[in-house]
Amino acid sequence: MENFVFEYPAKVYFGKGAVKAHLAKELARYGDTVMLAYGGGSVKKNGVYDEIIAVLKDAGKKIVEFSGIMPNPTYAKVQEGAAIAKEKGVSLILAVGGGSVIDCCKIVALQAKTDEDVWTAELQEGRFPKLSGALLPLGAVVTVSGTGSEMNAGGVITNEKKKIKTGLFGVSPRFAVLDPEYTMSVPFAQVMSGAFDTLSHAMETYFGYPDEDNVSDDINEAVMKSTIRNMRALLKDHNDYTARSNLMWDSAMAENGILKIGKKTDFQAHMIEHQLGAYTDCNHGMGLAVIQPIVKEGLPKFVRFAKNVWGISGEGKTEIQLALAGIDALADFIKECGLPARLSQLNVKTPITDRILEEAAYSTTIQPFSYKKMTGGEIYEILKECM
Repeated sequence: MENFVFEYPAKVYFGKGAVKAHLAKELARYGDTVMLAYGGGSVKKNGVYDEIIAVLKDAGKKIVEFSGIMPNPTYAKVQEGAAIAKEKGVSLILAVGGGSVIDCCKIVALQAKTDEDVWTAELQEGRFPKLSGALLPLGAVVTVSGTGSEMNAGGVITNEKKKIKTGLFGVSPRFAVLDPEYTMSVPFAQVMSGAFDTLSHAMETYFGYPDEDNVSDDINEAVMKSTIRNMRALLKDHNDYTARSNLMWDSAMAENGILKIGKKTDFQAHMIEHQLGAYTDCNHGMGLAVIQPIVKEGLPKFVRFAKNVWGISGEGKTEIQLALAGIDALADFIKECGLPARLSQLNVKTPITDRILEEAAYSTTIQPFSYKKMTGGEIYEILKECM
């Protein structure tokens, strides 16, 4: 394993009734004004909003609402939230939703404490912005699992003007409330999309150095098998609480840093999908189901993937045949789950043209630790093949 330092910032409250049982004591640690952040309003239809409002009111908190956070949050939305936080003197942001809401609020928490433009400071100039004070505290109530955003310091934001979708870093939630029952009200396609995002996180961590025996890869295989098994369980019974609870913790495990300990990770598929999303606003998990680059340079790990994750016997097979059998098992699983296999099957607001594929490919961030360091031209060929 590579050398590492591990620190885990978020306190997690997990299980049925976790909001009523635990949120009030967390709220007591912060000031009087809470920004309640959420997305398109589904939390108001499914009862989550009312439950949280009741807890906030019982705690004597002044509530400032920040709503309308879109599935692929924009930097303009971040600036809107930061302006509200500054104007209203917000002392805690409570993000209620999935990864998009939490990601947006992470950058709001950063932007609200500085007069600098954090996009320019961090991405264009390569430095952390100068903060006028401590980061604005952030808590999360997860209603859609998959991204694991409640477990790390990264927030993925789209700059629509620059056509860039990427991560900004530096803010972790102080606490996270994970109630698997909250996911019951989410459209099933969104549940499966989020679960595949979990699987993709685990795979892109797994397919990275070192390849020799290490604890992180062993744990990763268990997380991948659990994700696959519980996605299949939900296909049989959409209301299977055990499956939903397992998937919620699989999501957390895939992104709380444990699987990355001592690893040099890939995440090239995520970078490709992010840029395609910047141009088309495609659903993240569904985009990932289509974009999973496979390269021969990682053959030994793909052999292990086939054996240990998919349970494929190596008897009578060459290494390449076994690796390809594992890749075929992944492709069959994607279809089994009703996820798209081609970019042409994605529901996007901007039609995917060859020009978009080319521009997305050549603007994709190239990851340094992939088995093969790809070029823009190679990514362009992959995207064309994915159509």
